[in-house]
Amino acid sequence: MTEFNIAAQPISPQQREAEDALEATVLASFGNADNERLGFLMQSLTRHLHAFIREVRLTEDEWQAAIEFLTAAGNITDDKRQEFILLSDVLGASAQCISVNNQAYKGATEATVFGPFFVENAPHIELGGDIAGVASGLPCWVEGTVTDTDGAPLPGARIEVWEADDQGQYDVQYPDGRISGRAHLFSDAQGEFRFWGLTPTAYPIPHDGPVGLLLEAVGRSPVRAAHLHFMVSAEGMRTLVTHIFVRGDELLDKDSVFGVKQSLIKEFVEHAPGTATPDGRDLGDRAWTQTRFDIVLAPQGT
Repeated sequence: MTEFNIAAQPISPQQREAEDALEATVLASFGNADNERLGFLMQSLTRHLHAFIREVRLTEDEWQAAIEFLTAAGNITDDKRQEFILLSDVLGASAQCISVNNQAYKGATEATVFGPFFVENAPHIELGGDIAGVASGLPCWVEGTVTDTDGAPLPGARIEVWEADDQGQYDVQYPDGRISGRAHLFSDAQGEFRFWGLTPTAYPIPHDGPVGLLLEAVGRSPVRAAHLHFMVSAEGMRTLVTHIFVRGDELLDKDSVFGVKQSLIKEFVEHAPGTATPDGRDLGDRAWTQTRFDIVLAPQGT
C-alpha cells in the first residue's frame, strides 16, 4: 500500500488559523440546542469530522465520492435492506456501539451485532418446535437455559431466533415472501428452552451495493462467520442481542462485521444419520448437529 506522508504537506499559520476559525464557528452554531445531549453530540461529531478532513487533507473529489457513496447507500435501502447498517457493521461501528452500551457485568452473556435481517412479529413456536420452515440446511438441535447472573432461572423469557439457510439467504431475501429460519419461543418454568433450527453456515453480507464495492476496493471479504442470531428479553433484565458461532469455522477471525467473541463460540456436535434425537424426532437418513447455549442476562440499567 502506498504511504502518504500527510505531515509533509506544508500548512501555513494563516491557513491553520482559517481552518480553526471555521471549526469554531460550526461548533458555536450547535451551542444553543434545546436538547443538551443533541448539542453535545453534534459538537463532538463536528470536532472529529473536521479533524479527519484536516488530517487527511481531504480533496474535493474525495468529498464528492463520499457524497455519491452515501447517496447510493440511501437509494438501495428499502424496507427489506438497510445499507447503512451494513456500512456501520463493516466499519466496526456497530460492534463498538454494542460494546459501549452492553458493558461487562458479572457473567452476563456478551452481546454482538444486530445485523440487518431481524423482522418483527416472527412466528411463535412451542418448546422443541422447528424454526426452519422451508429453509434448507442440516438440522440442528439447540437447547439451553436463561438465567440471571446469580444463576436463578428466568421463566417466560422471550427468545427470538433467526438465521440464514445453507445457501446464505435469509427469508427476507426470498422473492416470494416466505417466512423461514426465524421464530420466537419462551423459556419454561425452569428457564429452559429448546428448538430445532439449521446448522449455521458462512455466507456473504449483501455485497451488490456500495458497501460491497467498498469492501472489494480495500481487499476485504464480505463473508460472515457461520452464526445463529438470538434476541432475549425478560422482565427487569437487559435485553440481549447476540449470536452463537461454530467452533472450528475458519472464518472466526475474518468475520466481515467483527461480531465474533470467544465466549460465543460453541461446539456443534455432529451426529450420523439414524442417531437418536433428543426429542425422538425421526430425521430419516439425515445427519444432524446439536449445540448448547446457556444465556445469562444482566439486570436492567447495568
